[in-house]
Amino acid sequence: MAIKTQMETFRTLGKVCELNPQTAVECKFGSEAVNVLSAYASASLSGAEAGNGEVRYFGKALFSLVYEDSEKRVCRAEKGVEFTAKVQDERVYPALTARACIAVENVSVRREGASVYLTALLGADISLFGEYSIEYMADGDFIVKHEPFTAITAHLCGGATEAEDEFETDCIGDILLHSESVNVTDVVCETGTLRAEGEINLGILALKGENDLVSFERLVPFRVEIPCEEAAFNMSGTAHVSVGGVALRAEADESRGKCKITAEFSLNVEGCVYEESSVDGIADAYSKECKLKLLRGGADYCGAGEIVRMTERISGRAALSSSLDFSDVLQAVTLQRAEANLVKGADGARLEGIELATLLVRGADGSHRGIEISLPFSVPVQVDGDCKVNVFACGTSARQRQEGEIEVEATLKITMQKTRAVHAEFLVGAEEGEPVVESDSAISVYIPRAGDGLWELSKQLNKSPEEVAENNPDIEFPVKEGQRVIIYRKKSLTK
Repeated sequence: MAIKTQMETFRTLGKVCELNPQTAVECKFGSEAVNVLSAYASASLSGAEAGNGEVRYFGKALFSLVYEDSEKRVCRAEKGVEFTAKVQDERVYPALTARACIAVENVSVRREGASVYLTALLGADISLFGEYSIEYMADGDFIVKHEPFTAITAHLCGGATEAEDEFETDCIGDILLHSESVNVTDVVCETGTLRAEGEINLGILALKGENDLVSFERLVPFRVEIPCEEAAFNMSGTAHVSVGGVALRAEADESRGKCKITAEFSLNVEGCVYEESSVDGIADAYSKECKLKLLRGGADYCGAGEIVRMTERISGRAALSSSLDFSDVLQAVTLQRAEANLVKGADGARLEGIELATLLVRGADGSHRGIEISLPFSVPVQVDGDCKVNVFACGTSARQRQEGEIEVEATLKITMQKTRAVHAEFLVGAEEGEPVVESDSAISVYIPRAGDGLWELSKQLNKSPEEVAENNPDIEFPVKEGQRVIIYRKKSLTK
């Protein structure tokens, strides 16, 4: 007669795969841009959809151009371009939920005839979530060792909110360019909500006087809570916060020589709350009547770990995209940003990357030009395992101490969120084997190995743990060196 097993099913939502496509978006400006000083692009997603073998994502890219016209006046121009892109992958099917984040990785400028073309390279991080289930053995008509395994369920959530700030600067003219970068410093799960905190680095390039340039930045803290019914205090989560739009207003107070700037930000938040469940599975089993062939299974789960934060000040001689000398006046540093990768070696982990910015200078003839500056860095970090790294550059300054050389200082704010990886193992079935021959002796004495536990001994002796413990009430498990285990068998008298 075949042995019987009791099976259970655990259903969850988890990450099926990740895709990292790139797409290029182009924008055309007219002949009025005689000399390009600075170019910037930002992008926001409107949505992402999973189909048969592909993910389609779409949104809008906003291009900003600062330039000199034919009369050497500094001007600005902005244009928006809608885009649609897709990435193909055989693992994608329509029932999956696509969560996408997008970032501008590079902006290039080229001139064709009288026109100027800006091309933004957009990198997307697309996570695909889907429902899946595991079937595991929960019981059977044999002796089992129950041992719970950990499973992780992802609960997706999202929303939109606003943040605002008001501050004073010296009197400025037209705002030529603004850029925003977001640093999420903390993610906390509370009852019914996911809370994200961090700061927005608002960078502004403006005119001062008739044709001089000035740049400044403002760190704007934010705190946002988005509803998530499944969230609780003992859970972990991730949050991606992006700037969907910015409204800037400048009011000049000429009597004081000051300007009040009001900034209103539209923030989009996509979050994920990870719930860990303890599932009562079976780690091992055996039968007193027959040998068992155990069928084992496993599953891998991914969640979020702790967040590690650090601040590092870097400095050094920067590489320049073009030359300059003491006749050039340094006016502004704008579009500061950082790129980095986590590198692990025998001596530990390091964050290696480059800090980038645009230096705007005015030459002896009164004309302006933009020079791209870059400063490599290598920072030791204390982190184990896999993690997601975000590097936030602020406070960048530049000076020309020696002719033709630019010394740069910058502050890096580094946030690393560890990835929690869980591997679960459990029994998924058992098959009946050969019968077990029972010893006919009334008493058996065994000398176990030191350190053997009750389950291991019971399985070797083909007795239930309760029988072994009852027959040896004076022994504590795991056993010590030299101890003996006795098994008594009841015998009936035959007339």
